[in-house]
Amino acid sequence: MSGDTGPQRPGGGGARYAVDGLASPRPFAARLPEVYADGEFGGRFVAAFDDVLAPVFAVLDCLDAYWDPRLAPADFLAWLAGWVAADATAGQPVERLRLAVGEAVRVHRLRGTVPGLTGQLRLLGVEAEVTDNGGAHWSATPNGPLPGSPRQSLLVRVAVPADEGDPTALLRRAETLVEEHRPAHVGYRVEAAQP
Repeated sequence: MSGDTGPQRPGGGGARYAVDGLASPRPFAARLPEVYADGEFGGRFVAAFDDVLAPVFAVLDCLDAYWDPRLAPADFLAWLAGWVAADATAGQPVERLRLAVGEAVRVHRLRGTVPGLTGQLRLLGVEAEVTDNGGAHWSATPNGPLPGSPRQSLLVRVAVPADEGDPTALLRRAETLVEEHRPAHVGYRVEAAQP
């Protein structure tokens, strides 16, 4: 078995359910009947419950912070990302994940559109220009020419930073994201933008 101790605190040390020195805001010893509160044994006996329940009270007292992506602990943030279908790619910085969770609703509202795809790429740290060949048009004459081309497609030009040695990984990451977020019937091409 691995030495996994469960959810970790954002600082990286220890499990959230075993915080050293965390006092209970509602100690059991104060609520013992008089007959048990007289001696030292009753207080020591129920102190174990205080140690176990103090982290529970701490989480419940701060529960609203768990739903705010700007404040949520890092391990809970990854779980929260699953709730809102935000991109929680392993290994990405916590600040980028916070941004992805916070922007998830806005990005999902625009899903399948050029601005939505551009925004989703930007959340992953990829600057790109997305163009499509479709169009909308109306005409007073029947059977007029249709805008765009009959086969819909997207062209994604990824801006490769100057310090990027091999752009292949960046292009592959952009291609994976476009594949996941484009309309299913629309073809696409991802290429590096010409400097």
